[in-house]
Amino acid sequence: MGLQCYEILVKSPNSTMQRKTLSYLLLVIIGTVSITLAISALTSQLNSKFWVMNSKPDSTSSVKTLDSTVKNPITKQADKEINTGYIFDHLIEEMIKRDYHTLPIGECMGKIGSMMIGARYVGGTLELMPERCIMDLTGLDCVTFFENTLNISRTAKIKQYEITQNPNSITFRDILDQIEYTRYRGGNMDGYTSRLHYTSEWILDNVKKGVVKDVTKELGGKPFPVNIGFMSANPQYYPQLVAEPTLVRKIKGIENEINAQKHWYIPNAQVKDIESKLQTGDIIAIATNKSGLDYSHTGMIIKNAKGMALFIHASSAKKRVYLDKRISTYLSESSTSIGISVLRPQDPNQESEEVIENPDSE
Repeated sequence: MGLQCYEILVKSPNSTMQRKTLSYLLLVIIGTVSITLAISALTSQLNSKFWVMNSKPDSTSSVKTLDSTVKNPITKQADKEINTGYIFDHLIEEMIKRDYHTLPIGECMGKIGSMMIGARYVGGTLELMPERCIMDLTGLDCVTFFENTLNISRTAKIKQYEITQNPNSITFRDILDQIEYTRYRGGNMDGYTSRLHYTSEWILDNVKKGVVKDVTKELGGKPFPVNIGFMSANPQYYPQLVAEPTLVRKIKGIENEINAQKHWYIPNAQVKDIESKLQTGDIIAIATNKSGLDYSHTGMIIKNAKGMALFIHASSAKKRVYLDKRISTYLSESSTSIGISVLRPQDPNQESEEVIENPDSE
């Protein structure tokens, strides 16, 4: 229609009125097209978000997420939050459907961890300013993989009996509470330096809180001469320390305290001999010979049908959560790994049960 009007005006005798009318019509056409394109783009975006929130993948398929690689950081963060909520709902739904929450906590961790196989590897997801406790399931590194698996399982055990009455009793806030309890010194977030940055301190703090038991020594482990100092010696790699240099001295003090504690590890050469004693859900911290560091990688054990202790981890090399080979074989292929520490998850209900059974105990 617009083209026909244009042809009529062009073929008619020239006049000022006709030229004005032509200009007006062209502006109307251009405006209409622009509005139509904008509405189409907005509709497409809304439909995409609706799909994320309402669709459910087949229970036998891997959890999938939308591509959140966009130019606008606000939109990117919103997509991460939407996807994390979607993945969280899927994990909890599948866990309850398959009664994983009724299993011992280690077995529950094995099942939850297996559901994350294929999730993409993304580093640095916790490095936010200011410090805040988050759970990002759209991308996992070696720490957040075992950490999220552990805390989803801990929450499932804490609410095991509530779940039988109400399948919706586990909330996102419940998991975040457990993450804060295990991620921060003493279970309380109080800024960047309250986070347990070094795995050796994570072990000490969470053994003290009863979250895990360090079974390394009883498996034949030897003293591990931890001598950390990488963070205080290299603050340029940490945006928070660059932004607030006064924190470096505090980090140095924390490092000195960690170095003064006793630590244990099982040397590479002995790991094959103790593989049969490892259990599904055991958290594995891989000790390193790199200067200033204690551990270079973390993951978990899954025992297969043949009893082999397989290593499941978020792999930077594979770019995803990956069920790898036997832990002894994995270690033999790393030039910087010198051994492992083994942390066995504890049922969070166990301590309260002991208190009830022994009310007069100190």
